[in-house]
Amino acid sequence: MKKKLKEKNLQHTPMIQQYLKIKKKYPKTLLLYRMGDFYELFYDDAKHASKILDIVLTKKGVSFNKPIIMAGFPYHSLENYLSKLMKLGKSVAICEQINERSFNKKGLIERKVIRVITPGTISEENLLPDRLDNLLAAIFEKSNKFGYATLDIISGKFRTSELDNENMMLAELTRTNPTELLYPENFTKYHLINNRKNLCRRPVWEFDLDTANQQLNIQFQTNNLSGFGITSNFIGLPPAGCLLQYVKDTQLSCLPHIKSISIHSTKNTIIMDATTHQNLEITKNLLGNTENTLAHILDKTATTMGSRMLKRWLHMPLQDIKIVKLRQEAVCELKIFHKEIKKILSTISDIERILGRLSLRTIKPRDLISFRKSLYQLPKLHDVLSKTKSVKLSALKSQIGCFSNIQELLEKSIVDQPPLSIRDCGVIKSGYNVELDYWRKFSLGIQDFLTTVEVRERKRLKIDNLKIGFNTIHGYYIEIKRSKNHLIPNNYIRLQTLKNVERYTITEMKEHEKQVFLAKDKILVLEKKIYEELLDFLLNFLSDLQRSALGLSELDVLNNLAERAETLNYCLPTLCESIQNIEIINGRHPVIEASIKNKPFIANSIVLNKNKNMLMITGPNMGGKSTYMRMSALIVIMAWIGSFVPAEQAKIGLIDRIFTRIGATDNLASGQSTFMVEMVETANILNNATEKSLVIMDEIGRGTSTKDGISIAWACAKNLAKNIQSMTLFSTHYFELTKLSQIICSIENMCFNSYEYKNTIAFMYKIQKGCTNISYGLRVASLAGVSRNVINTAKTKMKELNNFYDIKSFNSISKKYQNILKVLKKIDVNMLDLKKIKKLILLLQLIIK
Repeated sequence: MKKKLKEKNLQHTPMIQQYLKIKKKYPKTLLLYRMGDFYELFYDDAKHASKILDIVLTKKGVSFNKPIIMAGFPYHSLENYLSKLMKLGKSVAICEQINERSFNKKGLIERKVIRVITPGTISEENLLPDRLDNLLAAIFEKSNKFGYATLDIISGKFRTSELDNENMMLAELTRTNPTELLYPENFTKYHLINNRKNLCRRPVWEFDLDTANQQLNIQFQTNNLSGFGITSNFIGLPPAGCLLQYVKDTQLSCLPHIKSISIHSTKNTIIMDATTHQNLEITKNLLGNTENTLAHILDKTATTMGSRMLKRWLHMPLQDIKIVKLRQEAVCELKIFHKEIKKILSTISDIERILGRLSLRTIKPRDLISFRKSLYQLPKLHDVLSKTKSVKLSALKSQIGCFSNIQELLEKSIVDQPPLSIRDCGVIKSGYNVELDYWRKFSLGIQDFLTTVEVRERKRLKIDNLKIGFNTIHGYYIEIKRSKNHLIPNNYIRLQTLKNVERYTITEMKEHEKQVFLAKDKILVLEKKIYEELLDFLLNFLSDLQRSALGLSELDVLNNLAERAETLNYCLPTLCESIQNIEIINGRHPVIEASIKNKPFIANSIVLNKNKNMLMITGPNMGGKSTYMRMSALIVIMAWIGSFVPAEQAKIGLIDRIFTRIGATDNLASGQSTFMVEMVETANILNNATEKSLVIMDEIGRGTSTKDGISIAWACAKNLAKNIQSMTLFSTHYFELTKLSQIICSIENMCFNSYEYKNTIAFMYKIQKGCTNISYGLRVASLAGVSRNVINTAKTKMKELNNFYDIKSFNSISKKYQNILKVLKKIDVNMLDLKKIKKLILLLQLIIK
């Protein structure tokens, strides 16, 4: 007997056996195990979750002769805890109860993992960043080339690309900024990704080329991928295959909204490398925040899906002049209607993501209400767009559509204020389904019966505080205070004894109780079935609805640009197909103009063309050089997305790339000093810039000795202006570089001036022709808070250096004149005018003395 008892104690309980069997499939994932109204974690998962989620770690019961360590939280708090876990980069497996167990049914509830949630596969509305894409990506490397694929699991946008070098790969990572990045175990270029969050190491076989081909063809129901422009040996295939496999493994469902894959090409876009994206602060500033960026100023979109599209446009300006001119035409017309359209758009929900949850079948009843309300607004948009003549707006009107049939169905089927989940019942409207209505009526009848029993028993027993209650263990019960025990009749069956009350049941109530549970089960099953049928119906229109969401997003972006143009007093730029043509009259930096208050922004003009392809810019620190150069690049970006620009006039020609070399940083993790980083970035520009490129070079050569720095800067400027002939803004403190304009006629010297009076300095911030050799470095150091003692010591040293270089310079000049004198003395004076020669000799002797 003792032996059998011991063997029994050394066995896991049925529930823990079930848990361990499921956990074995997800060893590196936190398993949230549903138990009634709670999600529980056990053993090591519980210990880990207790620390990172700040939830109580407890012990309850014994299994295998050891206490069961557990931690948990209520099921309705799931999204709050998921949010914390996703921010920490954790993966979570959601294990749900598949069959609901009534209180009087025995046996273990069936459970299974319905979904694995990772940072890149989130679909929950409250967990996603509203105005940013949430991309899952995969990277692959072969023969120094890279394959790169991205997937937005919500919208179904699936893209892949082939990149020729590390610089291009870095640019893509910066532009797309994936939330989660998959990479193979044998990946050798780890320095490209080691600073990214949520890295996920995957087995090499998941990047197999043949497997990828097979996976994608099955998903798209095709024989080959040539219809997508993809060849069998395309290097972007392996990461795309890995992504698809990963999403199938985590979502545990078919993915009907992922219907195609496209090759991301830079052919028709203005290419910007990672450094340029960072330096121009397009969507993130240098501190990694979103404040004081171009997107921060331009993004006043009415919808979150429009906001995401605008950011994609800013990171990928176009080279296709026809598309951009159609956008411009639309923006011009929308300036009249932008307030009316924004009012309508502001009532439209994030349809793009609602449709994503529909595809994944994680959509909630309240999503359908938001969707229904959004559909109400589409006819209103049609009415306004009917007043416009723009080709682009007419196309968007057609793309957006109306979907009155879907609207009417959702109106008939879903209650106006549904519960959070279909499991809570009460989602389907009365009158929509006859059978559902019958069981609801039956359930109400039973509830009325219980009320009748409660009133009857109070009178019969003369116990005023008698009441009927319910719990999942005992079902319906009659609760009576213990002080009234003497009044309890013989037909009462005791269920439970508590501190001050006793709980009983009666045969009559037990019989009705079975009917109550029967009705509840029927209602839940029917509501779930009807809900699933509704989702199936909606999925038939998925492609059209997705097109509509894209149309709404684009309309929102164009309408937003119209509002910005009017509010910020921007002008319509003229786009031309010529190259080497940038003319900006009184341009303003859009971000700085918006950030300064109570004083006007000092506008500046810029002209670059074939005859003048480089501006050599000098001026003091803080004088406006960097603002001026960045302004030109931002205006070009704005112009080529179809936006108006901050200037009086602007004429912008074709641009293939924008390069920037600004600031001083190092990359010590890769063994690169500040100067090495500067030279790597410079080499990238010199190797890839063309005559159609806009190049911004700020302070080249400052990270080494003066002689080296001047020599390198001189050579780079000369190469850009004479050989590459790109449109270049070249800022420098090396005054010697201004002499290049005497050698290369396409270089023009420009400068920013300032004035010093006593202990103050006034920056003019106005560019003008010419050059200046004044930097005011000590004055800027003083403004920065460097102590007076240090500044005075620096001034003393500067005087010594000035005297040293003045004497050195004079000695150099003196030697030159002495050499000239020697040459003149050797000249045969009979061949020249003797009087003039004598005068020249006397003059030289005087200078030398």
